[in-house]
Amino acid sequence: MNGWGIIRGLGVTLRHFFGTYAEDLRRGKSRYFTKQGVRERSASTVRGIFTVQYPEEKLIIPEEFRYLPFLVYDELESGEKKIRCTSCGICAKVCPPQCIWIERTTDPVTGRPVPAPVAFYIDIDICMNCGFCAEYCPFDAIKMDHDFEIASYDRKAEHIYALEKLLKPAVYYQSIRPENFAREEASRMEKEAKTSSKS
Repeated sequence: MNGWGIIRGLGVTLRHFFGTYAEDLRRGKSRYFTKQGVRERSASTVRGIFTVQYPEEKLIIPEEFRYLPFLVYDELESGEKKIRCTSCGICAKVCPPQCIWIERTTDPVTGRPVPAPVAFYIDIDICMNCGFCAEYCPFDAIKMDHDFEIASYDRKAEHIYALEKLLKPAVYYQSIRPENFAREEASRMEKEAKTSSKS
């Protein structure tokens, strides 16, 4: 009513302003452009400036962060890529905005379907990053990525991801989600141990 709200707000701004210089003198240059500096400025106890100077600095992405889906493949000892996807179509069925298209491989001799995709497309402009495709995939073949820097000038050329652009190795998945990968591998080994003990 009489301007105390504005004065209090300016007080908060001035406290952060002078706190920034105090923290810079105390911590030095390690406060900027280092992972530790970004982590400290992202904490709730930060004093002074807490903005991140993007794109030179980037926030540390938590493991559960999800952006666009990608397809996982295993690298065999021969160097061959073994795509986990069997083109079952579950991901396309559960996708709320229907942005996934799959074409299944067929045997040229018998004409019967082969459990591998010949084509796999995701329109990333339609994708809402919900993660249902990764959640429902029974083969751990589709996972959510951390790469969010996908801006481009040509939507038709760049924003419809085909099979080759979607494929990433299991090692990449392990690097962005180490805890999830460890849990999945432990579960997979447990299932294999059970099936081998039964037979």
